[in-house]
Amino acid sequence: MTNLEKMLIEAGRFHGHICPGLAIGVVASYIALRDARRSDDEELVAIVENDACGVDAIQHLTGCTFGKGNLVFRDHGKSVYTFLNRATGKALRLSLDHSAIESSLHDRELFESVRNGTATPGEIDAFHVRWEERAREVLYRAGSLFKVDQVDIAFPEKARIHDNITCDKCKEQVMATRIVETEQGRKFCIPCSEEKKEKEYGK
Repeated sequence: MTNLEKMLIEAGRFHGHICPGLAIGVVASYIALRDARRSDDEELVAIVENDACGVDAIQHLTGCTFGKGNLVFRDHGKSVYTFLNRATGKALRLSLDHSAIESSLHDRELFESVRNGTATPGEIDAFHVRWEERAREVLYRAGSLFKVDQVDIAFPEKARIHDNITCDKCKEQVMATRIVETEQGRKFCIPCSEEKKEKEYGK
């Protein structure tokens, strides 16, 4: 069993199943960890541009997590992952070559039938077998899966602990950096401030 296969199985336990999307994150993690060790604190930072299955592999395998503040999510809908190594000062940008993972029409139809609950037990079994096969196909293409570029990018600040402020409306505690202050000096959490705007503008 190769290191990539071991990483896929390990990530699958965390994610809940093995799938092609997870395998993409496994390969991205493997590339990132060639010149870095798993991040115990914030030694490695991952900037991810989607919230798909592969991000679970990145969190689990690289140690870049939301809780530690070294996983940055940018909702761009792109299969792009940038890893910043604080020890070396280097940053690698990985952009997926989608032609390497195109699914067949049958795979898509099978996926949809399983997702919407119309698949038979036999089709569900076939789907899981096929999905794991496709995940391993992704691993086999690891060398050509991503366009890898070293980029010049500003490193994000390390995570900080902020004070909490009480929202004037819902009375819940809010991180100070997320408070919205009105011209009248009232302080709202984001949901309450948006609700206030909707009432004012009749939306």
